[in-house]
Amino acid sequence: MSLAHAQGGAPTVARVTAPIPHPSDDPTHHDAVEAYCGRLSCVAGEEVTLHVRCTTERYDVEVIRWGATREVVWSATDLPGSVPDTPADADSRGCGWPVSLRIPTGPQWRSGFHHVRLRAHGAPAGRDVGDACVVVRPVEPTARALLVIATNTYNAYNNWGGRSLYTGAHRVSFRRPFGRGMIDRTPTERDDRKAPPVRFGEQPDVDGEAYQRFRHAHDLPGYMSSAGWFTYERRFVEWAEREGLAFDTAISSDLAEHPELLDGYEVLLSVGHDEYWSAGQRDAVERFVARGGNVVSMSGNTMFWQVRLEDDEHDADGAGEVGDGHRSAAMTCWKYRAHELDPVVADGRPQLMTGMWADPVVGRPETSILGAGSAWGLYSRFGQATPRGAGAFTVYRDGHWLFEGTGLRYGDLLGRDHGVVGYETVGCRLTFDEYQLPVAAGGDGTPADIEVVAFCPSSNLMMGEYPSSIAALDDQGDLEFVASRLFGRVDADSIARVRHGNAVMVVSRPYGTSGGEVVTIGSTDWVYGLADPAVARVTRNAIERAADRA
Repeated sequence: MSLAHAQGGAPTVARVTAPIPHPSDDPTHHDAVEAYCGRLSCVAGEEVTLHVRCTTERYDVEVIRWGATREVVWSATDLPGSVPDTPADADSRGCGWPVSLRIPTGPQWRSGFHHVRLRAHGAPAGRDVGDACVVVRPVEPTARALLVIATNTYNAYNNWGGRSLYTGAHRVSFRRPFGRGMIDRTPTERDDRKAPPVRFGEQPDVDGEAYQRFRHAHDLPGYMSSAGWFTYERRFVEWAEREGLAFDTAISSDLAEHPELLDGYEVLLSVGHDEYWSAGQRDAVERFVARGGNVVSMSGNTMFWQVRLEDDEHDADGAGEVGDGHRSAAMTCWKYRAHELDPVVADGRPQLMTGMWADPVVGRPETSILGAGSAWGLYSRFGQATPRGAGAFTVYRDGHWLFEGTGLRYGDLLGRDHGVVGYETVGCRLTFDEYQLPVAAGGDGTPADIEVVAFCPSSNLMMGEYPSSIAALDDQGDLEFVASRLFGRVDADSIARVRHGNAVMVVSRPYGTSGGEVVTIGSTDWVYGLADPAVARVTRNAIERAADRA
């Protein structure tokens, strides 16, 4: 659902006509072998269970640490296949498949993302491989930086088993396979991007037809490039390890389950598409920054939705919020209808409402910690949102330390050739100072201590402006929704207030000189530009400054 224009009264609800489904849209049981790990995170030395459905008699498994290179750390061959039943509510309650084997992680396993690759014997080519994953987090810090993999966002977009948070669900389970393409797929230069760069003489693919042709040809669901290891974090990790940058790795829910995890780190890293945050995760990060820790966020649409993490024993009423050792089994987010349907609102706990963090009912806009948010610029070169935009940040404060060693000057375009500003973004309200340089205008929750070093026009989208071929099904019309929640109405004035946004590069100090520094480079597609020497140098400057500053 999304909010339609209502003259002189409260917003009304309009039904969106969904695109005709394509066989690629549902990845459930597409492959001969499918699997999920009983937990998405462990420390080296812990046992990880693997839950497998295989329609052939035998299959093999490899566990591969995926960094600058791929290193096989464990394998098993000629395992017996079985076909357990998949419940109708697997999308929300999990598959409930029995344990097929136990992976004994060793104490020598390094922190990082571990790809669990399965191959079914005798299955047709193209349907013989399944993918699962587990992240090994450190027992104690082995580096100064911690990269947090956005597994909450992976789960939100995953429609394996039926539905995702984009196709009618409000609760999604972590205990099911990830959809095809989220963990591994055939790499391409542009075809698997939601906002590919436009080459000389080309016209922008406003309706996303090239993306559709690619995914249909490879039997990939529509969300496969919106979230996932292969699209975002994989690009950063491969580059950073090649560059000799050291970091440990954890997942979104680790910060809620193990808030002490950030102790001993100087830098927290977030890249790509880190959209869904629980209260426990955000609380841990805010405490980290308040006591002097630094954040480098190279992500778009970051921290837009609040979620609740739940265990197997509780329904989606907030009672199962992860803590005190609970293992997160599922995630609840009522999104666009949270103010109407989330039980915590009626229970007198509106601050836990699983809607926008920036919603006045919640009262914790992401701008207050990141210096930018989605209400002030959500899409770039996506559908009718700046479809012919530069795909780059325009440099304003060329003397800023972020640009040291790049040779960039005022007005230069940073990352144009690779389209680093694209798909989803975060921005803030801007004005210009007496020197015609951009400054935060305030009034949107941004910290008082904030520097705007570069920006690019970005926009929210209303109904009819999304790519016609890849629009989400029910929960769209972000422009009307944001206007209604922030200003209490949907009219020409409220629409205009959130129509013209931006993607920003900002440096802020949310707690003043007593706390840490937050660098926000507000675009999902920043990591696509790491082959550009200037983009790479800015990234290195941000991370090394954060480590040295602590």
